[in-house]
Amino acid sequence: MIRDLVRFSRVLEIVGDTIKISVPADQSDATMVRFGDLALIEGDEGERSLAQVINIERSEVTLQVFSGTKGVSTRATATFLGHPMQTPYSENILGRVFDGAGEPIDGGPDLSSEPRFDIGGPSVNPAERSVPRKMIRTDVPMIDIFNTLVESQKIPIFSVSGEPFNPFLARIGIQADADVVVFGGLGLIFDDYYTFRQAFEDAGVFSRTVMFVNQASDPLVERLLVPDMALAVAEKFAVEEGKRVLVLLTDMTAYADAMKEVGISQERVPSNRGYMGDLYSQLARRYEKACDYAKGGSVTILTATTMPGGDVTHPVPDNTGYITEGQFYLHSGVIDPFGSLSRLKQNVIGKVTREDHGQIMNTMIRFYSEARDAAQKQAMAFELSDYDHKVLKFGELFRARFMDINVSIPLEEALDLCWQTLAECFQPAELLMKQGLVDKYYPKDDDGAVAAE
Repeated sequence: MIRDLVRFSRVLEIVGDTIKISVPADQSDATMVRFGDLALIEGDEGERSLAQVINIERSEVTLQVFSGTKGVSTRATATFLGHPMQTPYSENILGRVFDGAGEPIDGGPDLSSEPRFDIGGPSVNPAERSVPRKMIRTDVPMIDIFNTLVESQKIPIFSVSGEPFNPFLARIGIQADADVVVFGGLGLIFDDYYTFRQAFEDAGVFSRTVMFVNQASDPLVERLLVPDMALAVAEKFAVEEGKRVLVLLTDMTAYADAMKEVGISQERVPSNRGYMGDLYSQLARRYEKACDYAKGGSVTILTATTMPGGDVTHPVPDNTGYITEGQFYLHSGVIDPFGSLSRLKQNVIGKVTREDHGQIMNTMIRFYSEARDAAQKQAMAFELSDYDHKVLKFGELFRARFMDINVSIPLEEALDLCWQTLAECFQPAELLMKQGLVDKYYPKDDDGAVAAE
């Protein structure tokens, strides 16, 4: 059905990058204005800009202009297009890079003839979801062993500013055993965008990757559209083609800051540290797109969320923690085993992974905790026992072999390395593990007997 497009010319005010238009309330269905719809703003000299409906109050409609309102006068007109932002979807978008408006920016073939569909739809009916029971291997031991990433999980990387969370996120996207990777960049500087693209190309995974990138110099409103575009495309691949899709988003704090700026331009009353009261629901609406479809593939969401000043009580990480199923805590170049958590790991550990996985995970963390206690005793000049020296040695090996984010080992090799590390520091009786597992996996000497320290 072709809509009758009506042009509205009564501009009430222009504030920041928003423009308020008067739309008579007695409009027919053909010209009805809905929240999130797009509009075409045309200046009196013919210049055109795309805008999005961000507020409706009786007959007053507020539009966020993508390219800003510089040069837009009160003589401008608005034509409502009758649909929200749309993104292209087909096999041809794999290996392509799009901006926050869904337009290709990589210089590749034109995609204007490809089918497009609306973004920002509702989350999946819970009846269509399956219980997550499949593991996504990343070859990062601090994830695979200690906080396993599960298909359909939504989980952030909490990081202090300055940490290499973007290279780490790119490496997970490269190494993860997913069919499709959908990347969403939010307010990236060009160097970060280029680093992601070059990393995917160099690793040979660009052909199964779709990138939506909003750079720091791009319109602010496009930053709010990138997560919806990335997640909408991911849902299409998962539902229609049964793909296992991994969505990478960075940085969600920049996304929340963009929401705050838009809210301020609307003169909305802030709630906490300048953020709007709907921060939680807006974040949850995106994160809840993660799903293991009963009759399709899966969508897994891994994001980077910076903590300004290292403050985990900042509104963005604080709200995120109530929505997601755990977090990876990155600081000082390592994944902290005590600050990290995966609430779904029990669904796969020992069930789809090796039988010793659960015991190894608990034993390694127990010894590392004791190593930290021994290090505190050493720092306070207390006398150390022989056992303290053993756990201190273990702590050094654990940090070097597992905690460094640059370490890349397949899960089975990482589990074997755990046994080897334990054997270098402790006798079998000191492990306090099931004897059957010790007999089977503890390193043997040349005669085939369990090796003692």
